[in-house]
Amino acid sequence: MKVQKQKWFLALCATAMLGLAACSSDEGTEEEGSSDIKFLSLLTGGTQGTYYALGGTFADLISDETGIQTTAEVSQASSANVTALQKDEGEIIFVQTDIAYYATQGELMFEETGAVEDLVAIGALYPETVQLVALADSGIASFEDLKGKRVSVGAPGSGTYANAEQLLEIHGLTMDDIQAQNLDFGESTEGIQSGQIDAAFITAGYPTAAVEALNATEDVVVVPVAADKAQALIDKYPYYAVDTIPSGTYGLTEDVPAVSVLAMLAVKEGLPEDVAYDITKAIYGNAGEIQHAKGEFIKAETALDGIGIDVHPGAQKYFDEQ
Repeated sequence: MKVQKQKWFLALCATAMLGLAACSSDEGTEEEGSSDIKFLSLLTGGTQGTYYALGGTFADLISDETGIQTTAEVSQASSANVTALQKDEGEIIFVQTDIAYYATQGELMFEETGAVEDLVAIGALYPETVQLVALADSGIASFEDLKGKRVSVGAPGSGTYANAEQLLEIHGLTMDDIQAQNLDFGESTEGIQSGQIDAAFITAGYPTAAVEALNATEDVVVVPVAADKAQALIDKYPYYAVDTIPSGTYGLTEDVPAVSVLAMLAVKEGLPEDVAYDITKAIYGNAGEIQHAKGEFIKAETALDGIGIDVHPGAQKYFDEQ
């Protein structure tokens, strides 16, 4: 009888130990979450643009708040960032809201590759103004003055290129009416300064570092978008909004009417929910610490405005709590 009781007792102990091990395993799984991810890459844009300037701050906030080492990487911006995200060459991207929409719909620059089905938003950030920049003595005062001129329109497939193409269209022009140059922001302003090009489209939050650098040595103008043309653009492409570049920016002596899209952050749908939540909280919960001029636009209450694509559940959870 004693032997049987001992066997029964040992079996009971073994069962209890297995149960404890299982509980321990479950607890570990529940607690790991973001700790599974040690590094994150945040894909920004060129060094002369707003994405890169803000990206360093965002990377620091994410690193400090989540414990996940995050680095801001130089890139070719919006559409290139979407492509890189699909290739797992980064985990978080800056992207224009219009480009994100094209990606999920498989339109324009994504027509050949097809719709990107797992691209989701973290949140909107700030208006990205489409700026047509030239020198004050260039004789370029309207879009019509671009005909036959050497104009930087950004890389083919970029957000800037799409914006340039659509604004030209509204003004009765096409890429064939100009001598299109595919330059980044820094190359564009350097080209204007050296006389190699006459004007440049630059889609970025103002003040843009590249344009500020040009204004430091030259008198700059930003070509205005007339109210009727802005409305025609918005009627056809509703992700645009009316914007104004205020007097004093780049030494401008009066406000310049313009149009803008939105900058946003996006990730893959498969990013763990807790990680997406922590990223969102790190940025929008610490927006007051962002020193860049565009920091004032980064608010939880407006983060879902104008998105146009699905929002990651982790980000949605954060915004729902606010």
